[in-house]
Amino acid sequence: MEFTELADYAISPGMLTEWLPEATSGWADDARPASYIHEAHLRRTADGTHDDGRESWLGAAFRIPGEFDHDAFRTAVGMWIERHEPLRTHAALGHDGRITRRTIDPAGIELDEVRHEFEFDADTVYERVHDLFDELTSPHRWPAYLFVTLEHSDPEPECTVFFAADHSIIDGLSVVLVAHEITSLYTEALTGRPSLLVPAGSYIDFGSEERATASAIDHTHPAVECWRSAFSRSKGRLSDFPLDLGPRPAERIAQRAVSEWVFDAGQAAAFNTACHRVGQNFFAGVLACLAQAGAELSGDTVFRTVTPVHTRNDPNWATSLGWFVGLAPIEFDIAGVADFAEAAARASAAISLTKPAAKVPFARVEEILRTPIRPRFVVSFMDVRFVPMAQQWPEVHARALRSRHYTHDVYIWVNRTPHGLNVSARFPGTDTATESVMLFLHRARRAMLDVVAATEPVRANMPTAVAGTGPTTDQ
Repeated sequence: MEFTELADYAISPGMLTEWLPEATSGWADDARPASYIHEAHLRRTADGTHDDGRESWLGAAFRIPGEFDHDAFRTAVGMWIERHEPLRTHAALGHDGRITRRTIDPAGIELDEVRHEFEFDADTVYERVHDLFDELTSPHRWPAYLFVTLEHSDPEPECTVFFAADHSIIDGLSVVLVAHEITSLYTEALTGRPSLLVPAGSYIDFGSEERATASAIDHTHPAVECWRSAFSRSKGRLSDFPLDLGPRPAERIAQRAVSEWVFDAGQAAAFNTACHRVGQNFFAGVLACLAQAGAELSGDTVFRTVTPVHTRNDPNWATSLGWFVGLAPIEFDIAGVADFAEAAARASAAISLTKPAAKVPFARVEEILRTPIRPRFVVSFMDVRFVPMAQQWPEVHARALRSRHYTHDVYIWVNRTPHGLNVSARFPGTDTATESVMLFLHRARRAMLDVVAATEPVRANMPTAVAGTGPTTDQ
């Protein structure tokens, strides 16, 4: 599944319906605390620098074939809200700096259905959906999520489902589960056939357990030492993109984005084989190629980045909705390496050294070190080949979505799917930064293809997607 912005999703004209959760009764005080990352998010977005928390959402888009049944969809979303407690609770930051929580019973939530009884063109759909997602997903309001459906009749009846939620209640893995869960529950509501979804634990309970464990951690913990060393080596700047991004614009400019298929499924398998032949894993191989690109273009053989690591440390959280993410600093030097095998080995060693860092919430590490953790260059890797419904993602036009962003940072997402390897990036919206990031991605892709070529003949590449500038239509 690709991670892109809504502007890069193929939108067709259709009839739009907005589905807005509404609390009717049953709110109760809840003593469970916010998770560390949730609290940090609330405090970081409270001063208005993030538009009161807007534009920090993640989402999904996918299609449901056939005539759309509004009653079945309402039932499906209701069951989904009942399934995931983060959709039924709200943690609020008060004027006194304290965070309080209230939770509502599933029976106390109804879906307010707003139908537009005329066909919207693609541009209008994009503008309406994007504005709704930006306006209605603040972490400082409830609900911080919503659905929008778009019914099409040409050439065959089907419906596109759009979903967005603030990052405080959803992460990258949660996003790729949305299409499967909603489609399964919709089918159950329509046919009576059980969805058979695996039970999902509550992220709110996870946050409580995390607090209890992390409160006992002090400056001697390996995770704290890992971050302290990273700060020391980098002289306080955790990770900077290897190439020049140019000055930060004086005005507020949205970041640009790009998504491309680096490998098809066969090439991804060949790259995996090459990694395993030298005793390393896929991610270590990717990092080795990124480091090679950085060294060739900048002359600096030291590669530094920060990588997200999931914290779903118990099967109970496997299908839970929430922000189960830690961070780990990665640094290694490829000076003098003889080949890919040695570079991948150094990357693997760096990954192993920093594994303890992600086991402790980075907000807790900030408290202990009294130093903010502000990554500037982030590389994320996910292997989602075995996520339910992954094989059908192209058929149902499934995409993971992210909001616009305005920082002067670079984020790269590397996602292995059943259909190959997708690499997407978000970077400052300036000409200098765009040129640097695109050059870096091109060189990294060439390094990865060289590894494949050395393993078996390179097969035809999948089409490359370019940075989007607005809504698109179906081909």
